[in-house]
Amino acid sequence: MADILPFKRKSPFEKHKGKTLCRSGFHKWAVVKEKQFDVKQGKLVTVYKCERCGEQKVEAK
Repeated sequence: MADILPFKRKSPFEKHKGKTLCRSGFHKWAVVKEKQFDVKQGKLVTVYKCERCGEQKVEAK
């Protein structure tokens, strides 16, 4: 017979960790180094990704 695993509900802190700041517009942007050139625009771009929620934004130089 298989082992029975105890399941634990996530606390509200764990459930909503990092989401409230991003919803209010306070993202934690980090630069993504892999993609620096946009072929369609033919320009160098900077890609930012939020470390908490994963949203991306692109800024042309």
